[in-house]
Amino acid sequence: MSHTTPSSRPGALPDVSAGHWTLDPAGSTVGFQHRTFWGLLNVKGVFTEVGGDGEVVAGGGAHGSVTIGAASLDTGNAKRDKHLRSVDFFDVEKHPSLVFTATEVKPSGDATVHVTGDLTVLGVTRALSFTAKASEISADAVTLTAELPVDRGDFGMSWNQAGMLKPLTRVTIAARFTRRAD
Repeated sequence: MSHTTPSSRPGALPDVSAGHWTLDPAGSTVGFQHRTFWGLLNVKGVFTEVGGDGEVVAGGGAHGSVTIGAASLDTGNAKRDKHLRSVDFFDVEKHPSLVFTATEVKPSGDATVHVTGDLTVLGVTRALSFTAKASEISADAVTLTAELPVDRGDFGMSWNQAGMLKPLTRVTIAARFTRRAD
């Protein structure tokens, strides 16, 4: 697939024209890392079920959503994963999905976009904004990557036996969207 460079329009992303786009689960990842054991251990994991869609509107702005299967988290440790799926953390029985709804995605120049939206975890919704880097920009695909801190306490995740856990979790996202034939 060919890659393009930013066009001469300020803030524009080339070849990302108006239309409907679908998240490509095979080309997308949502990962996390969290400092635990009083900052001595860095636990990393991924969510293996992710889906979503979006719409690019005339002028280059966009909106859409990404849905993550909460039970799909994988840290490589079955006992830890079971605990993370429990009521102490993600409570996957009551809250099977984490959802980010992007209300505004605006090109901000140099192949970056500013993303504003709402993140819902455990039934709690909080506003979230961040900058994402656009890559693999073509007429049929675009990948947005970002790394951002999320405070688990903002969503009611308060389990913290003996103060072992730091409040912030670092979330990494690579979301590849492909043009949908309408």
